[in-house]
Amino acid sequence: MGRKAKKTIDVEKWKRWREQGDRQAEIELIEQYLPLVNYVAARLAIGLPDTVSRDDLVSFGRFGLLDALKKFDYMRGLQFETYAMWRIRGSMIDGLREVDIIPRSVRDKAKKIEEAYTALEQQHLRSITDEEISGHLGISVKELNQTMQDVSFASILSLDEPITDDEEQKHSRQAVIIDERAERPESALHKDQQKKILAETIERLPDKERTVVSLFYYEECSLTEIAEIMGLSASRISQLHSKAIFRMRGALNRSKESLLNE
Repeated sequence: MGRKAKKTIDVEKWKRWREQGDRQAEIELIEQYLPLVNYVAARLAIGLPDTVSRDDLVSFGRFGLLDALKKFDYMRGLQFETYAMWRIRGSMIDGLREVDIIPRSVRDKAKKIEEAYTALEQQHLRSITDEEISGHLGISVKELNQTMQDVSFASILSLDEPITDDEEQKHSRQAVIIDERAERPESALHKDQQKKILAETIERLPDKERTVVSLFYYEECSLTEIAEIMGLSASRISQLHSKAIFRMRGALNRSKESLLNE
């Protein structure tokens, strides 16, 4: 859906609702775009544990759709579907966070790996290898890869809504990679700087990680689709995705610390 031809919106219907308070027009818009909720739920569920209910995702997503309908600027001639899917996905992720389905042990593992990437890449000023990370953590590469797969769900939930409501400014979802347990980088780091730092970090990612990021965040492919495209297993794609997330969040953390120490 994200890659289909651009659709035009029914401006008159939007005007009837938003300017004239036409309740029927509102109902028609909700019914028209409700399938987006099921679409986003199906794609998001691919990377989530079986214990996550699809019905729960749909329920969370409906709030996101209503929020998108209220906030969308229909006079700008932009595509509502793209904007709404951001809002719907963000609402689903917020809902999952609220029910706190990530075990403490997984959170702890994710934190240790993120700290390792931040420290080692700051020290060496380059992308760190699996061997270097595993050595720093005192585990084998095999154990590291298994841990990466374990924390892949946590890394997916670390993706928040876009940092701007401006459709023209949303170049990719990677601009909002945030650690919810830490002080948000935007409190100390300007958003334009975040985008620049993340863009530079993506360029320095190892080839496979950069491909996963491009397909997942720019082309909106699911992890399963990426696995088929790259000829790798879904678990391997999850590992590559987690590594890329930790590198990018580490770059943000280093920049925030540098700014605070100036």
